[in-house]
Amino acid sequence: MAQVTLEQATIEYREVGPRDSLHPPVLFVHGILVDERLWDRVAEGLARKGFRCILPTWPLGSHLIPANDGADLSPAGIATMIDEFMAALDLTEVTLVGNDTGGGLCQLVIDAHPDRVGRLLLTNCDAFDSFPPFPFTVVFALLRGPMSIKALLTTMRWTPLRHSPLGYGLLVGDPDPALTASWLEPCAKDKRIRRDLATLLRHVAETDLTDVSTRFPRFIKPVTLVWGTGDRCFTPALARRLAALFANSTMIEVPGAKTFVALDNPSMVIDAIATVGAHSG
Repeated sequence: MAQVTLEQATIEYREVGPRDSLHPPVLFVHGILVDERLWDRVAEGLARKGFRCILPTWPLGSHLIPANDGADLSPAGIATMIDEFMAALDLTEVTLVGNDTGGGLCQLVIDAHPDRVGRLLLTNCDAFDSFPPFPFTVVFALLRGPMSIKALLTTMRWTPLRHSPLGYGLLVGDPDPALTASWLEPCAKDKRIRRDLATLLRHVAETDLTDVSTRFPRFIKPVTLVWGTGDRCFTPALARRLAALFANSTMIEVPGAKTFVALDNPSMVIDAIATVGAHSG
């Protein structure tokens, strides 16, 4: 993994695909308690099509390098990190791709830092007052202190609970036990990562994306929503409401996929990104 040192944190990332690609670069934003491996199959498929893909692990609970002391780990602060990361790598006309909490962060990016973004692609994600949706409002409320995080993650070592509706079971059709266990490991092992997650979740509890959504009509660049229809957290109705606010939006339904569309049906995500990226590049 390469690293970029920003003002608030050091971000680890991987790249796949040609750096001299004729297509716009693709930058991925995952959600809470997930890392860049969420996007592996999508990025590998895009790389075979000639796209440069950048896969960072953002400081959202599964990161290995703790954020700086006093770092702004609010959603707005993470959105600023995403913009600073694009600037550090000199990325322009970026295809910004978000999922879950990461999709909410992408919405904050296009509102406050739109200049480097050429197009936006959202898979199932937070929007409006669904930040987070039920039942994760309950789970996240239990994870606002380092001690409570450690206690809950200790119970999540048991795979059936980790893959239950209170864990990853609502998010992906066929969870990989090794992958989901590894996503929880940094928090389980490092109190500094638990501190970061607790700080983030306290800020998430204070954040509502409804206000930022009122400014979406100003974003006139292409927006594509690739939405799993089997998602009980982020329903297709939420996606249609979101799509209606953008001036230049397309919605693609992915039958049966849950929140982690990139795992449930990577080929449809690949095709959507390749289509918008090739058209714009």
